[in-house]
Amino acid sequence: MRPKFIIGGLLILAAVVYLIFSSTQVNAEFFLTIDELVAKNANMTGKNVRVSGAVLGDTIQYDAQTLTLKFTVVNVPADNKEIEAQGGLAAVLHEAVSDPDRQRLEVVYKGVKPDLLKNEAQAIMTGQLGQDGLFYADELLLKCPTKYEEAVPEQSDQTQ
Repeated sequence: MRPKFIIGGLLILAAVVYLIFSSTQVNAEFFLTIDELVAKNANMTGKNVRVSGAVLGDTIQYDAQTLTLKFTVVNVPADNKEIEAQGGLAAVLHEAVSDPDRQRLEVVYKGVKPDLLKNEAQAIMTGQLGQDGLFYADELLLKCPTKYEEAVPEQSDQTQ
């Protein structure tokens, strides 16, 4: 009678491990910079991806009738040490939107236009890269750079 319990327990344990592994693979999201996403274009089309970039303010277009928001983001580094070495997040975002040679990505988002969507804001987007090269965001989070200037006053002094 005891071997039946051991075999049954092992089967249940194997089933639980399989379910955890399979659900993790299905829901996995890659976190990439814009440079990495564009470089892996063919491999990333249609997959859930999380991307971060600096918003180019003059590209923001919003259609209130269809709740369609379109804008362009510019590549920023993902490494926190590199961001700190370049003067902090506000300085990195400012440098990114000022550099015409940085990699860019056009974003389409359906929903209400966030108040924090403005020039030099950091956009963190979750969605899929379409066949047309546009990034279709399902989620959009924004960080306003002015909040970081107050946190690190010497950044404001350096930019003047």
